[in-house]
Amino acid sequence: MSRSITRRAFMVFGGLALAGTLTLAQAAPVSFAVPLTGAQQVPPVQTPGSGNAKLTYDASTRVVTWNITFSGLTSPTTMAHFHGPAPAGKNAGVKVWISQKGSTEVTSPITGQATLSADEAKMFEAGEMYINVHTKNNPDGEIRGQVTPPK
Repeated sequence: MSRSITRRAFMVFGGLALAGTLTLAQAAPVSFAVPLTGAQQVPPVQTPGSGNAKLTYDASTRVVTWNITFSGLTSPTTMAHFHGPAPAGKNAGVKVWISQKGSTEVTSPITGQATLSADEAKMFEAGEMYINVHTKNNPDGEIRGQVTPPK
């Protein structure tokens, strides 16, 4: 009888250890890149400009960190945001400021971080947010990139 209890205890503790390991693996921050182009704007913008967003996202804390670079834009950059919820090809409202709110001069690179709300985190994880860089000549956005975190 004690052997049966020992086996059950081993299986229970082993299962708990495995579950804990899987939970930790799922909670690890992920890093990925998002290309920014005028072709992704809605409607598309003809621009020689482009950019790249290097993002790190920690689902356990809902913290997103960014380093966004851009060049070749047609006029000075005025602001940058995460917008959502929207799939590629659709527009949506501002969710998170990337540039400093109220600043009139935005230069590359833009670095920062934010803690997403629970709703924003769901949008972000589902690929329903995009990054938009706005300029004086293109106030609705000159370059854009759909945020698609790796699964």
